[in-house]
Order: sequence, then C-alpha cells, then structure tokens
Amino acid sequence: MIIETKRTIISSIKNSDLADFYDYSHQDGVGESAGWRHHQNIEEARKVLAAMVTSGRVLAIKHIVDNKMIGHISINNDSENNRSDTKELGFVLNRDYHNQGIMTEAVIAVIDYLFTIDIQYIYACCFQDNTASKKVIEKCGFSFDREGTYYSYPVGAEFPSYEYVYTKTDWLMNKQNDYGKL
Repeated sequence: MIIETKRTIISSIKNSDLADFYDYSHQDGVGESAGWRHHQNIEEARKVLAAMVTSGRVLAIKHIVDNKMIGHISINNDSENNRSDTKELGFVLNRDYHNQGIMTEAVIAVIDYLFTIDIQYIYACCFQDNTASKKVIEKCGFSFDREGTYYSYPVGAEFPSYEYVYTKTDWLMNKQNDYGKL
C-alpha cells in the first residue's frame, strides 16, 4: 500500500529505513510520549525496526521533498474486543517536523484509507500529558470516548490516557461537510 498526501508518502516500513528511524527514535521524549524508551544506539533501533517490519502493521511516513522517513503510524487490531471491523492507531513523528500539520495530514490519509476498506471504528489513545497527540487526534475528527490507563511494559509504568473513537458514520458525515481541509 502507498498513500500519497500533499507532503508525505505513507508506505510499509522497511529495514532500509534504519538511519531515518534512528534519527527520531533516539530523540529524548519522542518514544516516551508513545510509551517506549528512546533508543540508546543504532543496534537497539535495528532490532525494533526489524520487529516492526515483521509485524506488517507499521507504515513509514516519508517527507516528499527529500524522501526521508520522519515518523510512522501503526495500525493495530482491536485490543479490547478483537473486532475485525475495528483498528487502533498509534503514531510518532521526528521532533524536527512537529507543529507543521504533517502528522494530521498523514493520519487523515490513513483514516480515509481504513474507512474505504470496511473498517467501521478507529480508536486512538494518548497519554493525558501528551497535548501534541491530543491535538492531532481531535483535529483528525476523533471524538472523546473515555479516560483510561495504559501500562507501558518498555517503560515499566502506568499512565493515565485519553481514548478517542472515530466511526465510519461520522467520517461519512464529515466527508459530506467537506471534511479534510487543513
């Protein structure tokens, strides 16, 4: 799968993305905001990247101008009820590209793709102190569902979280109302 937006190309992550992946996965705070420790060295990043490639659930976000991977989006199965019509999104972006609307653009493109392949519900969660992800989630059309907690095994701690849902019905209504203008 390849999804192209105004500024990004979204496609399956590859082992050859290692240098770009390490560029942001070792930045302080990037991984921690998503529930994993930032990578200490290239070998740690290589192992994590290989697992992401094997999983087949992670998409690279490449900046169209220089073809540099600047982040990724994971599309996970429903972790609570194991529904086949439900997906959960997670995302992370190189700090050098924050506050430019790039992640919002990429997430909207992935949402559009998922709702065209018979997915009915998409969930996204963020830690309550992660205001950047909260803003992206809300800008993309998700509705607040509930407060929760998330236990991060890599970090060894539990975090209060916000859980959001986006339904295909809401997406169709938003599309009719000219949804997606950034």
